[in-house]
Amino acid sequence: MKDEILGLAYEVSKVTEEKIGLIDDVMRQAGLLAMNARIEAARAGKSGAAFGVVAQEMLDLTTAIRLTSQELRGAIAANISRLQEAGSSMLVDFRGERYADLAHNAIEIIDRNLYERSCDVRWWATDSAVVEAASCADAKSRAHATERLATILRSYTVYLDLWIADRSGRVIANGRPGDYPAAVGSDVRGRSWFARAMGLASGEDFVVADIETQPALENAATAVYSTAIREGGATRGRVIGALGIFFDWAPQAATVVENLGLTPEEQASCRVLLLDARHRVIAASDDAGLLSETYPLRTAGRTRGFYREGDRLIAFALTPGYETYKGLGWLGVVEWRIP
Repeated sequence: MKDEILGLAYEVSKVTEEKIGLIDDVMRQAGLLAMNARIEAARAGKSGAAFGVVAQEMLDLTTAIRLTSQELRGAIAANISRLQEAGSSMLVDFRGERYADLAHNAIEIIDRNLYERSCDVRWWATDSAVVEAASCADAKSRAHATERLATILRSYTVYLDLWIADRSGRVIANGRPGDYPAAVGSDVRGRSWFARAMGLASGEDFVVADIETQPALENAATAVYSTAIREGGATRGRVIGALGIFFDWAPQAATVVENLGLTPEEQASCRVLLLDARHRVIAASDDAGLLSETYPLRTAGRTRGFYREGDRLIAFALTPGYETYKGLGWLGVVEWRIP
């Protein structure tokens, strides 16, 4: 509706200018005729005096009409300009609110999905096969744990792999050894997901890191969730290892940013982004800048809103978290190129 109002304002401006232009053309021709009539009346002498008076009146009339059309043009142009400015402002405000809503939807969908990942890791860390592998670390228990992890992966297709690491930080089992043979035996002591998981207070706690690539998983971008494996699977049991689950980030995030409910026209003029807390691009509808671009977002301390920057409108929303998952300070962003 607001697009139609703005379009109507431009159309009224165009038609008005055309019609006033036609009036000016007619008045210029009438003025020329009046001038010629005066010249002919002067040549006719006394017999043309009366006609000369009529010609002068006609010339005065055309001059007055031309001045009126000029005043009309100015008045209409000023009001049309105000109408266009108001329409543009309405359009930007409407789009800004709509895109801020969509940005909120994007980040909320992601956080709802990631909330489930936080539940998964805490649940699977209590699995008897996982606990036994971390406790015994013999070939039989590791093989059993590998089978168990593989079974989980067949049901949960959003994961690339699941790893069990012992207390020393050595990976002793993974769910896809055929796909990722470099996982088992690798040292993860220096990885944030392992070190932080080993320091958790209870089995109710978990760790999640920002999106990063995993060399042992063919440099795939992942969201890693982890928690401590505890003796007997007890909530307050002694820590005997850590479970890391690797969420296959790229396809899941792409589904969100590419299917946000934009119209075809909007898709052609919008860029949808997910940013981490440092404003690093972690997902983009145009696949540009992933994990390398830092987006110059200006929130001005707001958790949600929009602003105009040149010929672009930038709308954003900070993650609200979901249930017990507080989120990582990520943001959804919709950037619109204003026509």
